[in-house]
Amino acid sequence: MYPDSALSAGQLAIMAVVVTVSLAAWLILVFLAARQPRGTSAALNAGSREEKTAATVTQLPSDTRPADKAAA
Repeated sequence: MYPDSALSAGQLAIMAVVVTVSLAAWLILVFLAARQPRGTSAALNAGSREEKTAATVTQLPSDTRPADKAAA
């Protein structure tokens, strides 16, 4: 083994700092990407969600069976 091939303490410290900063940046980016999006202004959030979407919810009575189970 060549005696000059070992890394100096300064080089090892720089490598450790780069790895630590990279890990911290990655964790911050993952945290920011996983957050729920916020509205940009109060005007956007003023209306209710039912007014914005055309979806309707139909709730069946609890004693009714699904169509495929009714014949069985």
